Amino acid sequence: MVHTNHDLVGVRTSASETANLKNNHGGGHVMHPFRRAVEARDIDAVRALLSDDVVLRSPVVFRPYRGRDAVGGILAAVASVFEDFAYEVEIGAADGRDHALVFRARIGEKQIQGCDFLHTDDSGSIDELVVMVRPLSGALALAEAMKQQLAPAAG
Repeated sequence: MVHTNHDLVGVRTSASETANLKNNHGGGHVMHPFRRAVEARDIDAVRALLSDDVVLRSPVVFRPYRGRDAVGGILAAVASVFEDFAYEVEIGAADGRDHALVFRARIGEKQIQGCDFLHTDDSGSIDELVVMVRPLSGALALAEAMKQQLAPAAG
């Protein structure tokens, strides 16, 4: 359930509504800068929003990734793996430190629905990012695609 009032923001968006939100239209809602950077596919802007000691908890890897460089590299790889990526719902208090960004994407024939849970530190930088995806077949497709994407970097 998505609640909307002055304390909690929940916005469902289509492609045309996303364009309006980027221009600060849409009922006074200001899009989270992470969402704006991801939708623009601006990896440098995404990295700039991360704290030096950010932690990424992946849906397909047990150990978290730590640090701006490691997390930025993973997010760049994900951007190249996901097709037809779009955020659908953004939930969080405008002045809050926790936000949830619900997305949909595709990897090959597998449709994926997921959520990016963001936490910001006192300076406003993202210090934790937890990603969840469904269904299991989509998570498995993501794991395999990321393995292929990152294999050249490991070798």
